[in-house]
Amino acid sequence: MAPFTGLGAGLVRRGYEVTLVTHARFEPLAAGTGMRFHALPVDPQEQLRSERGRGLHRSATGPGKLMRMVALARELVGELTDGLVGVAPGHDVLLTSTSLAPVVCTLAEALRVPSVGAYLQPLHPTRVFAPPVVSARSFGPAVNLMAGHAVDRAVDRIFTDAARDLRTRLGLPPVGLAASRRERERRHWPVRYGFSPTIVPRPRDWRPGLDPVGYWWTYDQRRLPDEVEDFLASGPAPAFVGLGSATVPDAARVSAEVVAALRAAGLRGVIQQGWAGLAADGDDMLTVDDVPHHLLFPRTAAVVHHCGAGTTAAGLRAGVPAVPVPIQFDAGFWARRLVRLGIAPCTVPLRTLTADALAPALAEATRNPSHVARARAVAARLAAEDAITPVDSTIRRVAGLPETRRPSSR
Repeated sequence: MAPFTGLGAGLVRRGYEVTLVTHARFEPLAAGTGMRFHALPVDPQEQLRSERGRGLHRSATGPGKLMRMVALARELVGELTDGLVGVAPGHDVLLTSTSLAPVVCTLAEALRVPSVGAYLQPLHPTRVFAPPVVSARSFGPAVNLMAGHAVDRAVDRIFTDAARDLRTRLGLPPVGLAASRRERERRHWPVRYGFSPTIVPRPRDWRPGLDPVGYWWTYDQRRLPDEVEDFLASGPAPAFVGLGSATVPDAARVSAEVVAALRAAGLRGVIQQGWAGLAADGDDMLTVDDVPHHLLFPRTAAVVHHCGAGTTAAGLRAGVPAVPVPIQFDAGFWARRLVRLGIAPCTVPLRTLTADALAPALAEATRNPSHVARARAVAARLAAEDAITPVDSTIRRVAGLPETRRPSSR
């Protein structure tokens, strides 16, 4: 979610009026961006902590987990669709994330306005890698491509009923989601991917219109809390540990293993509570709530994180080594990228996380100068990228606006 605050704020600076549409829990992230905010129903944290949501912890990736996610999402998509129907009219262009693209594209068709994909994960089928939500490892070119199309069909299953009902409600002809998707692909529907080609090069077998443009850095004007500043000043650079919006079945056990690993590696720690509920005690440990990553991460010795797309980007931007602790969905994909880039020594998946596994990874990440050098080199390349202009240009093109003229206020 956080990267979209950077995208939205960047578009506001270019003269657009922007409405951020997402769950009410994320409204504080929009503060100060200049965007309007519209809350969708459904609390994702509540859903992940439900009995159904806890079932997603049984495996990190794979077809079984994907099917459980599909079943959960199908139960919620109707409520989300109603929320989108209430806010979409009156907007000239609809930008959509992967999670609601079928509904947003249907709304755009009914409203006769253009739409643009703004995706954080490389989900279009390719021979180069397997779908990130299914596997971090390649199955081989042919199977990778087949798996990519299978994921498309699984996503369509989530939205089949909601899209059919929505088309009837909006007076659109009865066209299935697969046919709608094929038509978008035929028209080279534009998707701008919010990650850097330095991290994931554009697959050569992608059709025109699918382009990684760089990271949309989270908008955050907060300062670090005084207690964090005091802790940073009181000793050597600590390691950061946070699992973001991921939940875990046993927060106390995970917290104890993390603290033991940090101490075995000779490191102080800043532990982010997050949705997982992590916590630590002791003079060498500090437990924090949500803090601005762009200010904290560059002052750490390493970042231990769950490899969500936004946190991965923040770690890369900071130019410090990482220890990935992938939990679910696309996390394994990003973790593997960090290892291949030389920024991380290895991955320590949550399901196998112990102090004995995490401590040597922390020691390697913080004491081997090659990881620091690689992290700094990649951060320097990312700092030179402009990820807002390609989106701005795409919006102007699909909306028929001159490249040199700002859109008029409405």
